[in-house]
Amino acid sequence: MDVLELMDEWGPEKVVCVSDRRTGMKGVLVIDNTARGMGKGGTRMSPHVSVAEIARLARVMTWKWAAVDLFFGGAKAGIVFDPSSPDKEQALRAFARKLSNEVPREYVLGLDVGLTERDAAIVQDELSDRGAMMGAPAQLGGLPYDELGVTGFGVAEVADELAGLRGRRVAVQGFGAVGAAAVKRFAELGAVVVAVSSVHGALVDPGGLDVARLLALRGEFGDLAVREYGGVRELGAELRVPCDVLVPAALQDVIDADLAGELDTALVVEGANLPTSVAAQEVLARRGITVVPDFIANAGGVIAAAFGMDARYSAFPVDPATVLDAVSSKLRANAANVVTTAKNRGTTTHVAARDMAQERVLTAMKLRGRVA
Repeated sequence: MDVLELMDEWGPEKVVCVSDRRTGMKGVLVIDNTARGMGKGGTRMSPHVSVAEIARLARVMTWKWAAVDLFFGGAKAGIVFDPSSPDKEQALRAFARKLSNEVPREYVLGLDVGLTERDAAIVQDELSDRGAMMGAPAQLGGLPYDELGVTGFGVAEVADELAGLRGRRVAVQGFGAVGAAAVKRFAELGAVVVAVSSVHGALVDPGGLDVARLLALRGEFGDLAVREYGGVRELGAELRVPCDVLVPAALQDVIDADLAGELDTALVVEGANLPTSVAAQEVLARRGITVVPDFIANAGGVIAAAFGMDARYSAFPVDPATVLDAVSSKLRANAANVVTTAKNRGTTTHVAARDMAQERVLTAMKLRGRVA
């Protein structure tokens, strides 16, 4: 594809493609818009990463930082490599070396699909810089996002703010770091988790799944937990089960207009990035189903990242309780504001949220003299 076709009035400002012949690693960094601060966003590893995908996600980060009113810019990076390969560390180190001109001055890596807290430690080691990547283990002074489950925690807090979770039926697509943390918090808030899925299938129980058992199985078997639990169904069943709250927390583009017409829920909280199409959002709005946009609902990770960025060279660790309190208060207020604004303006929640974020970014661009 022609990278120049990705560029519009917002960005991207820089696209850097790298490769390493020894490991076969290919990678890309997209810095979308830095009007409100340096580039910050997750780094994912998958055999299927593309420049277009990373550019799209970098734009989401631009809106996400602006929506929570924190002063970093949108960016994202991707590594075309199999995260299950025994050569993963070598590929990751090669990627970090190749971007040493940009990292950490223009971009700081973060955890995303295919990368773990130990991988953050590897990047820090390769570049001899604690500030090169966020999400390192607590034993190295980092703020361990996955261990804390900040993104999933925030998703559940948003749902509780809008629906009042006690006794509510919740279905979650995806049982990775975000989905599992959300399920844990849903149970703590008194919800009945009626469906969960991973790449290995879906579990559905209208009476409620045994969350404690399911989380224990995930700790032992990972994504295979759904099979070990028993009664696994075909993927997609978790999206169609009647529920009060539906959380797509797996991959992008999972709910199109046709599926949106079939959903039996009152509230969709987007745990994954870009899980619904624009057409699906319009269908859901017409049906009276409230949707909390991804860059509002799953912004717990960026709030935690902001704390981590602030303390990345400090000898004093960040207090996790402070982070979780900030995630809860900020996301609850943001979600309620976006839903109210959308109703008052007669738009979808995505349009209302994006308008708010774009206004903040445009103001910064004007103040910096980047636009007239």
